[in-house]
Amino acid sequence: MNPYIKGKYKNDIFRSEKGYVIGIFKVNETNIEEMQEFVNHTITITGYFYDLSINDNYILYGELVEHPKYGIQFNVKESEKVKPTDKDGIIEFLSSDLFPGVGEKLATKIVDTLGEKTIDLILEDKNNLLNVPKISSKKIDIIYNTLTSYENSHQTIIYLCDIGFNSSEALYIYNTYRNKTLDQLNENIYEFATDLDGISFMRIDNLREKLDIKTDDVRRIKACILHIMREITYKNGDTYLEFEKIYNEVLKYLDIGITESDFASYLNELNKLGKIVIDGEKYYLKEIFLSEVNISGRIKELIKSSPMKYKKFDMYMDQIEVINNIKYNDKQKEAIKSSLLNGITIITGGPGTGKTTIVKAIVELYQNLNDLSDSEVMSELTLLAPTGRAAKRLGEATNFPAMTIHRFLKWHKESNSFEINEYNKDFSRIVIVDEASMIDISLFDSLLKGLIKDVQLILVGDYNQLPSVGPGTVLKDLIDSNLINTVSLDLLYRQSKKSFIPVLADDIKNGITDNILAKVNDYVFLECKRGSIRTSIKNICNQLLEKNIDLSNLQLLAPMYRGINGIDNLNRDLQEIFNPASEEKNEITIGEFKYRVGDKVIQLINMPDESIYNGDIGYIDEIIPAISSESKKNEIIVNYDGNYVRYLPKDFNKIKLAYIISVHKAQGSEFEIVIMPLSVEYNKMLYRKLIYTAVTRTRSKLILLGELEAFEYSINNTNEYIRKTSLLERLMM
Repeated sequence: MNPYIKGKYKNDIFRSEKGYVIGIFKVNETNIEEMQEFVNHTITITGYFYDLSINDNYILYGELVEHPKYGIQFNVKESEKVKPTDKDGIIEFLSSDLFPGVGEKLATKIVDTLGEKTIDLILEDKNNLLNVPKISSKKIDIIYNTLTSYENSHQTIIYLCDIGFNSSEALYIYNTYRNKTLDQLNENIYEFATDLDGISFMRIDNLREKLDIKTDDVRRIKACILHIMREITYKNGDTYLEFEKIYNEVLKYLDIGITESDFASYLNELNKLGKIVIDGEKYYLKEIFLSEVNISGRIKELIKSSPMKYKKFDMYMDQIEVINNIKYNDKQKEAIKSSLLNGITIITGGPGTGKTTIVKAIVELYQNLNDLSDSEVMSELTLLAPTGRAAKRLGEATNFPAMTIHRFLKWHKESNSFEINEYNKDFSRIVIVDEASMIDISLFDSLLKGLIKDVQLILVGDYNQLPSVGPGTVLKDLIDSNLINTVSLDLLYRQSKKSFIPVLADDIKNGITDNILAKVNDYVFLECKRGSIRTSIKNICNQLLEKNIDLSNLQLLAPMYRGINGIDNLNRDLQEIFNPASEEKNEITIGEFKYRVGDKVIQLINMPDESIYNGDIGYIDEIIPAISSESKKNEIIVNYDGNYVRYLPKDFNKIKLAYIISVHKAQGSEFEIVIMPLSVEYNKMLYRKLIYTAVTRTRSKLILLGELEAFEYSINNTNEYIRKTSLLERLMM
């Protein structure tokens, strides 16, 4: 028999729109040996439910797990409401909130009349209730319809599972459409992919044969158009697409003939339905279009806003210089002053130009000008960054707490929505966002929606870095508009510390290759042939290991995953150097890779519930085999700077070995030592902005190695993919 607990649901802790619930359950009975101690006690339950009412009785099937953060929980896989069989139980059931208007008196009459088979008799024929004295036809309908609805919901979920959805998906679908689920499925199952986050077009399309949907079904074609538009948008980073690109990609996927005329008609129909937006020759996903429009409008409002003017500004600026024993140059003073006197300011510059110094000064000056205590500053001023590592660095630089944008906006994973939004705004007076080049169009839109109208917004970033992973080129478009107070920092302050890295970065930015073979303390280029790159990297890392280098201070970067010198191969090599196999270390094979205790890993997606985000780096603290774990599944526990996160098999694809990572994944982070191979093998990914971003991840020591021609090519190659966006155009309207 399946492991179960039986009892009464007591209270919600959390309940999402998708039906995901964290709640309190009182256990009356169980067939799980290790749960006997919970009988007559409460336990936290988690899972997806289509019907979970407080004080109702249920049988929950699942497993006991121990969450590293929240403790012992019962993870529910399936649930079933317990129909009462004794008279008292049926009376309690019929007089519950499930049946509005049916009190205990009427429920008792019904049970006295129909007996212990009351529920079955009602479902069999609602007219059996006519035998109950003085019952109204309205009450009969309420009781019958409620019972029927419950029975139908159960059967609907079973049917969804039968055609190929898993139980979580089935519950999510039913919780969205309720009693209209089967109608929607029969009318157009592809709408599931449009309406529901996490249910993809591909998922639905794999089920079409079971539902006898033809390859040229118009519903399928339209759904495929939306799928392809989304794929291209998020792969290339464009905010709008062109007809020919969409047309060709849809035909390639569907492998059927569609005339351009018919295809244009499908696009027009999707436009009328509000699924996409057609603006001249530009085709947008509706949500991306609205994000651009909203950002443009909010930015124009911020440009026109008039923050308070400060008296004795220069006097306080002089005081800050004395306190910090620093003399700000004219550009730095301009950046500080502009930030505090305008609705929106952008501060841009490369490494070593003093961006962090300026942010610290802005915070201190705001505090002094407004005569605020530390706690008052924290209630008025918010420090943000796109990644956890960048937020941590920002907090350390300013001595005030900083957080990720997702955490600030209170992202709910289950509903894929932000709690802080246009209807529930944050009341920060001044918001500083670091690493702003990493912010995509959707996240920036969400941030602006969550801020009050007269907020002062300060964006700090590097114009020359790689654009965001998601669609858009927000920082670049804002700067290129020339509408926003923008201060470009160009004086390299790290030169005074004899650091060559900012100089190299500046040369790369300007396409200068004269100094790439310079021999200096903090930089070296080691020339070697393509076939020797892996051996050279291993030799360097072995030397660093002999010097007891802290692995957290060292990061290797590369442009590509595949190939002889790709990230995947190099990670295997480096794992054997930094964390070789031993009998004392548990290890587990996941796909093509082995993971073992002590391995350095990177988080691939945001998991705000666990306080970890895309790009966070941690170390495997423990691997628990299924035979030893309470979940009876293999488990990996990763330590992220003291935050221990447990991964079950379904989550294993959310981490990857991180001895060497992609340049894109390193955005927003800095490392003491960076090593990066360069080879013509990476040709497709060698361009100026990428090599510039890699070099600027370095704090103290940069080691580049490989083919000199690859390095020179990357500096001279400005032919990066130019994203198609309309934000700049909208700002100029």
